Amino acid sequence: MNKELRALTDRLRCEAVVEGERAVEECERLARTAGPEELAGVLSDPGRPLWARELAAYRLGTAKDPRAFETLVLFLNHRDPQRCATAAQALAALGDPRTARAAAALATNELRVAYAGQAVRLLTTLRAPESVPALIATLERRLVRNDPYRNVALACVAGLGVLGDRRGAPRPPGRRTAPGPWRRRLRRARPHPGPAQPPPRGTAQEGGRDRGLRPGPGREPAASRGRDRRSTGPRRAVRRTHGGPFPSHDGPFP
Repeated sequence: MNKELRALTDRLRCEAVVEGERAVEECERLARTAGPEELAGVLSDPGRPLWARELAAYRLGTAKDPRAFETLVLFLNHRDPQRCATAAQALAALGDPRTARAAAALATNELRVAYAGQAVRLLTTLRAPESVPALIATLERRLVRNDPYRNVALACVAGLGVLGDRRGAPRPPGRRTAPGPWRRRLRRARPHPGPAQPPPRGTAQEGGRDRGLRPGPGREPAASRGRDRRSTGPRRAVRRTHGGPFPSHDGPFP
């Protein structure tokens, strides 16, 4: 018994304990000594518990028995992530030519997208012709704002990187191209900044009329500009000649 089968048996034994001691003995027997025909009979018997069907399907799948294909596909999209991971491992070892199409159908099913992570990872492992189109189609639907299935989108991105799809490669330096639909969708999916805060009181509005408030960058106070205007021009020449802006008069006014 290898390490993966031992870990699976330990997990399923915990489920069998609820049914009693005979169920625990049955779990050990299916994991160790049951033959292919008996395991196939477990899959076809509708009265068998879920843990027995999972154990039988895993053993048949790793033995490359095609009779485990349908059951493993059902477990690949199960709500329990551990069952999904076990089914993906067995399907990868099974080598059935129908596996890639089934995984692509499960990965692109929008109604079951919450459980599509293992199907996406299985497509990456298989490297089948259906892998890249299915990953791109799944990722395209996840490029929306506040999408709750970010783990599926990250699995698609990691899978495309492993598969070496050039549509995810960066642009060559110095080459300018118009932004494609992927770049535009990524920009729209980014979180937008919060609403703009109003400027604090006592500050001058940018582009508005200066009313003597606190100057902004590159602006001078209104008082200093007024002094400069009073000290330049014709009045400055008159002040130098007569000591003031107008000629003085010593005698009485008429």
